[in-house]
Amino acid sequence: MKGFLIHSPLQHYAEVTPDHPALSLQGVEMSYLDLNVQSNRLAHALVKAGVKPQDRVGLFLHKSFELGVAIYAILKAGAAFVPLDPFMPAERLGFIVDDCGIDVLITSDSLCATVEQLDGRDDLTIAGVSKSLRFGTITSEMVSEQPDTMPEVIITDQYLGYIMYTSGSTGEPKGMMHTHSGSICYANWGKDHVQLTSMDRVASHAPLHFDLSIFDFFSTLRAGATVVLVPEAVTKFPASWTGLIQSERITAVFTVPYTLITMVAHGAMDTRDLSSLRWVLFGGEPYPPRQLRQIMSALPDTRFTNVYGPAEAPSCTCYDIPRPLPDGDEPLPIGRVSLNSEGVIVDSDGNICDRGVSGELCIRSSTLTRGYWNRPELNKSAFLLRDGLGPFSTVYFRTGDRVLQDDDGDLRFIGRMDRMVKTRGHRVELDEIEAVLGNHDDTVEVAAFVVPDEHSSQSIIVAVKLRAESESTRQILIGHMRKKLPPYAVPRDLVILDTMPHTSSGKVDRLLLAKTYIQSDG
Repeated sequence: MKGFLIHSPLQHYAEVTPDHPALSLQGVEMSYLDLNVQSNRLAHALVKAGVKPQDRVGLFLHKSFELGVAIYAILKAGAAFVPLDPFMPAERLGFIVDDCGIDVLITSDSLCATVEQLDGRDDLTIAGVSKSLRFGTITSEMVSEQPDTMPEVIITDQYLGYIMYTSGSTGEPKGMMHTHSGSICYANWGKDHVQLTSMDRVASHAPLHFDLSIFDFFSTLRAGATVVLVPEAVTKFPASWTGLIQSERITAVFTVPYTLITMVAHGAMDTRDLSSLRWVLFGGEPYPPRQLRQIMSALPDTRFTNVYGPAEAPSCTCYDIPRPLPDGDEPLPIGRVSLNSEGVIVDSDGNICDRGVSGELCIRSSTLTRGYWNRPELNKSAFLLRDGLGPFSTVYFRTGDRVLQDDDGDLRFIGRMDRMVKTRGHRVELDEIEAVLGNHDDTVEVAAFVVPDEHSSQSIIVAVKLRAESESTRQILIGHMRKKLPPYAVPRDLVILDTMPHTSSGKVDRLLLAKTYIQSDG
């Protein structure tokens, strides 16, 4: 399905397959026609409330039909949607609302308690709630009175489609800007690679603020297929998740290794009929081959693909897993650079590395972010400028990932060049945790580090040296982190030390901290 805007196929399928399910949630379905009409009406209400092209509209919702309607309504109004983790603390929500200049926030009654804590934003307009708030509101009655046709708004494919916030090393989250054009390229890659058709039922397992969700919604849309919304509670219980795959006849899912590992361990897979599941994509962190063999054995007719790509340049490489998976524990390749992308591996001086020599992977891609919202200095450091043909230069994104190209031509991930880590698929800057705790009056020194967890991922631990300790200090610091960090970034454990170990150069010895913690925990 062609269309120069990311939401264009919705109107098309509402006309040619109006009764086909666009969304499914716990056995209830919403057709393409209903999704199109409801999103048109909400789009008109947004425009009437003052939303203009290139504005940013916040999406603070749990998985629901309302979430799907809101995504397309925002895009039809010409604005960019900003997905917000419904479990984030009010202080972090307030920062993003202010940082991104969000004047309209779409939420629900269940999240009003968090929204009411926003300070200094009395000019904010709230949509999607039935109860009275101190903010301006777009009521359901206002929406129902709007036309059911698409609003006449001029939009180009270079307009922003969404801004996705992630952990930032300065202690504040940063927003990645993605255009309609880049999002379409990402969606087309997913549709073509997984060979999606209108009969597919694709799981929306990842939260909307996770870049995997763009595949879920928009690759599926381009095929006229069905998005199966997976409630957050279901994602936390492997047996419930495999039960949903069976009952909804899910055919494709893009998730993280942690989800698949827990499916095998606790998902009651031997009691489920999972024959509908034809393709599993995974990414976000390495998947140990020993555990990958287990799920491949349990799903003998399912194809598996290891997808690599930072949220700034999603799905820029991938590796289709062969059957049988070769013996041994050598980490999987991240594959080769995808169509309409190019990668170079450079050393610390920006020179291209020879094959077999590791360096930083730099990517230019049709899916590449336009940059970070309101972060000019970060944009300067995050992109590499290389001479191109003639008078032109080529811009590459510096992934921060150390890779090498093996003898077969595949890229292999070696490690990070900075202190960003992946924990159960989530991207977390350890420097952000240190900045949050370092700004607390009770701390003198702070060091965040990771240790392996029981599901082949990583757990974050933080060690602190205090000015003066009391019985309540530990809980005060944990509460402080929970107010400022998303739940997945709050460390699993906080260790209070009398002295912090240092290297000979005077830096905190985080390797020793991790080694000592593993020994004491074991």
